[in-house]
Amino acid sequence: MLRRFGFIAALICAVAASGAEADDGQKDGLSTTVFAGGCFWCVESDFDKLDGVVDTLSGYTGGRTDNPTYRDVTSGGTGHYEAVRITYDPAKVSYETLVTYFFRHVDPTDPDGQFCDRGPGYRTAIFAANAEEREIAERLKAEAAAELSAEVVTPVLDTGPFYPAEDYHQDYYVKNPVRYKYYRFACGRDRRVQSLWGDGAKTPRS
Repeated sequence: MLRRFGFIAALICAVAASGAEADDGQKDGLSTTVFAGGCFWCVESDFDKLDGVVDTLSGYTGGRTDNPTYRDVTSGGTGHYEAVRITYDPAKVSYETLVTYFFRHVDPTDPDGQFCDRGPGYRTAIFAANAEEREIAERLKAEAAAELSAEVVTPVLDTGPFYPAEDYHQDYYVKNPVRYKYYRFACGRDRRVQSLWGDGAKTPRS
């Protein structure tokens, strides 16, 4: 079973879970992409700081179950990843920049989760919408492996249905800054990214 720190489990128990219909997130003049990088609170926080990103939405993708809840996903039986759908302005930030930024905010060498969060739902993945995105993602994956001198296990998968997570997960780092900062620090995310990428790391501190 997947696990988080105790205070997170208590939070989950205190809030009723509710499913949501799949959402493609398309908006005029903007593009979307989906990354799984472990805790979706942290992925949201990181990408919200990148110029050209218009919106981030936490959710679930890559699994077999329609309308999964957080409890469903953390039980480990649905096949879903915790993921973030990123809406961006391609006139201001390229898909290549987004993928590069993603790799440098995760540990793409870890096959079993991310940082303190273990289990299949916390693994990394890039969800490509077309052949061009797949080519870019695979090329940057190879470059990351060469830079790290290690196998990069992050798969490049086809984009599929994306189910928004429960409301209390959205913008969690904004709504609960103290809990979020404690979680991120205790989980060791920034320390591991810095030790892995060194001067190549781009690690927000909040």
